[in-house]
Amino acid sequence: MAQQLTAKEPTAEQIAEQKIYQQFGVSDYEYELICGFLGGRKPNYTEIGVFSVMWSEHCAYKNSKPILKKFPTSGPKVLMGPGEGAGIVDIGDNQAVVFKIESHNHPSAVEPYQGAATGVGGIIRDIFSMGARPVALLNSLRFGRLENERVKYLFENVVSGIAGYGNCIGIPTVAGEVNFDESYEGNPLVNAMCVGLIDHDKIQRGVAKGVGNPVFYVGPATGRDGIHGATFASVELSEESEEKKTAVQVGDPFMEKLVMEATLELINSGIVLGIQDMGAAGLTCSSAEMASKAGNGLELYLDEVPQRESDMTPYEMMLSESQERMLFVVEPQHEAQAKEIFDRWGVICVKVGKVTDDGRLRLFHKGEQVADMPVKALVDECPVYNQPSKEPAYYGEFADVNAADFAEITDLNGTLAEILASPTVASKEWVYNQYDYMVRTATAVQPGSDAAVVLVDGTRKALAMTTDCNSRYVYLDPVVGGRIAVAEAARNIVCSGAEPLAITDNLNFGSPEKPEVFWQIEKSADGISEACVALGTPVIGGNVSLYNENAKGAIYPTPVIGMVGLVHDVDHITTQSFKQEGDVIILLGETKAEFGGSELQYIKQGAPVGRPPMLDLEVEKNVQQSLLSAIQSGLVASAHDLSEGGIAAALAESCISGGIGAKVSAATELRADHYLFSESQSRILLSATPEKAEELLAHFANRGVKATVIGTVGGEDLEININQKAAINTPVAKLERVWKDAIPCLMK
Repeated sequence: MAQQLTAKEPTAEQIAEQKIYQQFGVSDYEYELICGFLGGRKPNYTEIGVFSVMWSEHCAYKNSKPILKKFPTSGPKVLMGPGEGAGIVDIGDNQAVVFKIESHNHPSAVEPYQGAATGVGGIIRDIFSMGARPVALLNSLRFGRLENERVKYLFENVVSGIAGYGNCIGIPTVAGEVNFDESYEGNPLVNAMCVGLIDHDKIQRGVAKGVGNPVFYVGPATGRDGIHGATFASVELSEESEEKKTAVQVGDPFMEKLVMEATLELINSGIVLGIQDMGAAGLTCSSAEMASKAGNGLELYLDEVPQRESDMTPYEMMLSESQERMLFVVEPQHEAQAKEIFDRWGVICVKVGKVTDDGRLRLFHKGEQVADMPVKALVDECPVYNQPSKEPAYYGEFADVNAADFAEITDLNGTLAEILASPTVASKEWVYNQYDYMVRTATAVQPGSDAAVVLVDGTRKALAMTTDCNSRYVYLDPVVGGRIAVAEAARNIVCSGAEPLAITDNLNFGSPEKPEVFWQIEKSADGISEACVALGTPVIGGNVSLYNENAKGAIYPTPVIGMVGLVHDVDHITTQSFKQEGDVIILLGETKAEFGGSELQYIKQGAPVGRPPMLDLEVEKNVQQSLLSAIQSGLVASAHDLSEGGIAAALAESCISGGIGAKVSAATELRADHYLFSESQSRILLSATPEKAEELLAHFANRGVKATVIGTVGGEDLEININQKAAINTPVAKLERVWKDAIPCLMK
């Protein structure tokens, strides 16, 4: 086979002798497998580059496939589960919701603005490549302590990158979460989620159908940015990572807008046989995966690939992750129609290949065949590793730690202020005020409530959406923490008046080659699976981001849950804010002294110890279903999930967002500080008009849900009495200043 190599590229013999493949993350064992798939010959530079990205963790999930098999992925409303660009769930009336979450952690660590921006761009393409119109963006972010100047730099530029891309393309960024902990120093997490809407008959798949059919490249010209981005995301960050900024792509949201509109018009024309975005591994991944899913082969003519830099090699063109690019297949008679659509939108659209029947990916450059690889080997034959698993020593040590055993706190007003000022709990207005969350005018509930809500145009339906994960809980007990991540997401969806539909997950962990980390991965997957089965929310897609480490070791295990729910009627939309004077405040659930991984423990002790709050999934399910039916019956004025900071923080947030005070009296056997700041699960703070309160209480009593009247809405202060003794008495305006000023003050 003739090869076209530049002077800079080593020969196949040099690659083997010098073990250059190891620089690409390919082990000796994997190299021998590759040689076997190539019929015994050694791969050339382009081929080893292609194999290295396709066999990276980011593309092949070689360390996580055994874990992903644990997840329930089907259900009566699931139209498409894992395996395509995004999952799809039926919402009735021939409509469906499409959504997925992806990570861009390592790029954001070395180049935060573009790393975050291109993470947003990539997840948007995943949605519209399915044929769906993107309607909302969400994110889940993790950073170190804001007292650190480098963390401030990362935080500021990641938020700017998210805002810059989403605002320009005209898709509202409506929800998310931002947490801060020393665990993420040097390795922030930037997870981006996109939600879209589609009619059933417009659903697309990334398949290269029809032998002889042309393959088209769409989007801007290919450059040298993002080369080996997939392998960069599949290794630990190091001091040398700063030098790998070429592995970070550069985004252009204005071009993406044109590509999106042209692609959706193409799909609506009905002529597309298969389409996929060029995300991780660029042209390599899209071409190989499309061919594999169709059981076909593909020929690519790299001279036809638009190039914005001179003398690009086949290796560079195949591995570039330049943004805003797509690959699609049509029948020959539709070539002119497809090109006309993209020409009208001012988007490059060129024929770069054809579908073949030999099951091989063949690359041609300057009249020579420069690579010849079996498609199945690239996509389906990557070795899968069952990594050793070992329970960490800390887990056993923490079993004997009683996290509630601390000296009683007497300054309860001051402690509430501390919690509200903690960056994880504090107002995120500094973040979401940079986002255009009202563009397209469909946002019914803005950022800041339990979940965002976006209207479904032309119907009385709406979509509620959220991202959630308490990584400290997962660290202390990954099974329970995994359950809680799903349960809290569902609780937020229900508190917004929606029925939980399904989840997309982003599994952010340290190196799977460390047995203690792999134990965290598999145990948290067990917890997530159990909760998904119990709550009827299958996993329809997601992302795995491993090798998230810093100088002190692995980040806290952070399996982020993105969830979407259906509001069946817009009258059911509910928010967390107290509504009017005289409304009755009701607490659902039971409070216990549970502080492992809590915000109180963090601000007082600096690190999680003990065990997280317990979670009974049957109790959780009953609470959620009972609340949803109460909301749908018109009995609930407000609903707010109790999470970080416990009931004291939840009351403060409902008062602040409602601009009104509350008078609360609780009779409890717990200490006042335990009652106020415990983070026991399956608890929800409600308010109802006096006329409906009695019926609401009877509603929960009939369903076996503990519901307790604890106070009334009104006044200008938050007053909380515990066992007839004053515990909290602070003007809401003062609490609001503390809560809203915390992050802006730290960012000065």
